[in-house]
Amino acid sequence: MKMLLDFLPIVIFFAVYKTTGDMIMATAVLIPATLAQVLYIYWRHKRVEKMQLVTLALVVVLGGATVLFGNSAFIQWKPTVVNWLFAVAFLLSPLFGGKPLVERMMEKAIQLPRAIWHRLNLAWVVFFLAMGGLNIYVFSHYSEDIWVDFKLFGMLGLTLLFVIVQGVYLSRHMVQAPQEESSSSTSSHKDDS
Repeated sequence: MKMLLDFLPIVIFFAVYKTTGDMIMATAVLIPATLAQVLYIYWRHKRVEKMQLVTLALVVVLGGATVLFGNSAFIQWKPTVVNWLFAVAFLLSPLFGGKPLVERMMEKAIQLPRAIWHRLNLAWVVFFLAMGGLNIYVFSHYSEDIWVDFKLFGMLGLTLLFVIVQGVYLSRHMVQAPQEESSSSTSSHKDDS
């Protein structure tokens, strides 16, 4: 449900663009859709993640510039700026609090050796930098229509592929949870008696 909500403004942008062929109109619809998304998240959870606020600010500023000046280049830069901000946040996160950002996000779900958390965090930095660069390449070398397809399907597909590769990598390095060890040691004590 959360993933669907996160992609809802992009899906609306995509639908309006594909229906009208008008990037300015699609962007004009994207701005209130993103604002509505953030307001709904706040109403539902009483908090909004910082990156959601950054994304909203970029949609309002770059989307507003696209609508105001009638130039789609502003909104086409948004995925690059967002991805590169994520890269900087992940890269600098160990300097603030000592833990990589990916560890802070996932440590309750899985346990990994410290070196693996740092490698994983660095992998996300490289991924975000690459996605930002790829976005520039696509909007610079292909049509607006292809860029809109890439923004929804290409970026989503590459992100899902990266998460799957990450899952395979993590499965090789996960540390067994302490509670599982204690339950297995309890059963071995029962076998001894």
